[in-house]
Amino acid sequence: MTGTLRPAATPAGLAAEDLAHLWDRLGLVEQRVRHAVATRRAVDPDPGNPHRGLYLTPEAVERILSAPAVPPQETAEPPSGPRPGSALARLAENFGLTALDVEFLLVAMAPELDRRFEQLYGYLNDDLTQRRPTVGLALELYDLPAAGAARFRFTANAPLVAGELLEIREPDRPSLSRSLRVPDRVLAHLLGHDEPDPRLAEIAGVPPETARAPDALAARISAALDAGIRLIHLAQAEAGSDGLAADLLARTGRTALAVRAKALTEDPDPRSALAALVREARFSEGGIVLGPVEDLDPGRPERARLLTQLTTLATDVAVILYGTGNWDPAWTHRQPVSIRVEPPTAESRAGDWLRALARVTDRPPEPAVTDLLATYRLGADQVHAATSVATRLALLDQEPVGLAQLRAGVRAQNGAGLARLARRITPAVGMADLVLPEPSRRQLAELTLRARHRDTVLGRWRMRPGGGRGRGVMALFAGESGTGKTMSAEVIAAELGMDLYVVDLSTVVDKYVGETEKNLERIFTEAVGVNGVLLFDEADAIFGKRSAVQDAHDRYANVESAYLLQRMESFDGIAILTTNLRANLDDAFTRRLDVIADFPMPDAAQRLALWDRCLGTAMPRNDDLDLAFCAERFELAGGSIRACAVTAAYLAAASGGRVGMAEVVTAIHQEYRKLGRLVLDHEFGHWLSEAAESAAPPA
Repeated sequence: MTGTLRPAATPAGLAAEDLAHLWDRLGLVEQRVRHAVATRRAVDPDPGNPHRGLYLTPEAVERILSAPAVPPQETAEPPSGPRPGSALARLAENFGLTALDVEFLLVAMAPELDRRFEQLYGYLNDDLTQRRPTVGLALELYDLPAAGAARFRFTANAPLVAGELLEIREPDRPSLSRSLRVPDRVLAHLLGHDEPDPRLAEIAGVPPETARAPDALAARISAALDAGIRLIHLAQAEAGSDGLAADLLARTGRTALAVRAKALTEDPDPRSALAALVREARFSEGGIVLGPVEDLDPGRPERARLLTQLTTLATDVAVILYGTGNWDPAWTHRQPVSIRVEPPTAESRAGDWLRALARVTDRPPEPAVTDLLATYRLGADQVHAATSVATRLALLDQEPVGLAQLRAGVRAQNGAGLARLARRITPAVGMADLVLPEPSRRQLAELTLRARHRDTVLGRWRMRPGGGRGRGVMALFAGESGTGKTMSAEVIAAELGMDLYVVDLSTVVDKYVGETEKNLERIFTEAVGVNGVLLFDEADAIFGKRSAVQDAHDRYANVESAYLLQRMESFDGIAILTTNLRANLDDAFTRRLDVIADFPMPDAAQRLALWDRCLGTAMPRNDDLDLAFCAERFELAGGSIRACAVTAAYLAAASGGRVGMAEVVTAIHQEYRKLGRLVLDHEFGHWLSEAAESAAPPA
């Protein structure tokens, strides 16, 4: 070797003095390699042999046999460490490397930066195919005996290997003949290029700054990290996000690498991914955020081992785990400090929305809009995603981002879990579409008011008793069939900007003991994680009265009711029960209801409005259509009027395309028979006979 290893240019991101120091240290490695080559050539009996390294001559065998054994004592002076404050020194500190570890790393790096080392390492290895340094060669360059303690710097638990800084290749070879390789990501880091490892692209990343942690919580986390605590578990009352934990780390000057637990379990080699993750965190001198822990399903042994591996590898790295449940000590041997995180206040949610909207629009939203958005129970990252969806919808509609687009973005964050257990309805009606008496309207308005301001009343003002009671809002809609109960539930969902989830009782009630409760628990659990209104139609089927125990069936029926009473107490969402027979509901359920809205049969004026709205404005009408007569004579509920209007529309489409009294009266006559009501000719007047004549076939 006649030249000296020098860089062609300083890579972007690496200080010139750090790069100069790196090349100076590699220059020292070069001197050792030169010395080893010179020593080898001095005793080489056949320096001109072109087939060196391909076979052993008898003379070479004799020379090997006559060579004295190397004593196991450490005789070489330990090398000096890297310059304090340099990139190499920071790497050594972050990974717990000794000065000798740094030298071994430089030996393995040399052929990655200068091709001349390939041929020289092949010569020194006496094997032209072995162009990387081996464990034995690394020890030889520093005059270290093969049987000494230094060889154990290459074991699996040693800092170089455990920290993923050095790969020991060819495990089938004898340990001294195994080659050393520096991973590309380590080489890039030492050269100042800190693009994250592509291996982690699918499972980890730096989360956007979407959340702002409460100051008191940030102070506790900072104090814990300053005290040397490196494993923290955040038990969040609501489904959390990695943005909160990332903000907590950012306030301590650390960059967060966030890992979604579900993505980690789906990775083909999660153990290797965790090792690369810990290495990346040490490179950035940051921390790791992992969650939700429940997605790991730590009850499964193979997934619990992932938590154990992470906590074992990252003993000196700040790790924040988050989830909605309490920490189970059986999950890992190393126990975290578990901190309970209170639900975010309406003010903090409003702040999340303002920060998210500031990224997509220069015009801040109206305070009233922000207050409405703050009622949605979304994590900061979900707010960010909802805003992104709203922005694209506004671009599609060619208008500024408004409340309608933002609510659509919120609904887009609802998972599919509840949709598998209940029928999801996107509301298409509003309060103006309802025809109800004023008392019923006031009760619906009260329900909307409770849903919007529950965080203020139950949270900030602490108007919630203890006992683990939730912040849910429960309502009962009672009235005869067809009086508008289900439609009113859809209107409530529309007023709140949410989807309506109608529970299908056929998927809930089960003949086997305990299965109905399990199905209901799944529904209640999924409902907490979505911004929706839960509707139990015909609720008296499962919320019925308890009875005296006379046999086993009564006992288990009462257990089901008792479970529902307890579950309603802890529910955090919005649920509406409907019933045709209010007297069938247990009084204990009634006590737990926040609003009870009665839906009476409509009077004549309301029936007239219902007829007009159900027929709509698009359908052509005959001049003989007398809706006032229909409203006055026929006492029908809104659902029945809707059915009559649809039937009349079909009759009109078949006859001539215009709806008149003949079609309407025929539809009412059919509805009466369907309802089992007595048909009295005097109620219909002359219209019934005229309808019969118009329907009769020609002679």
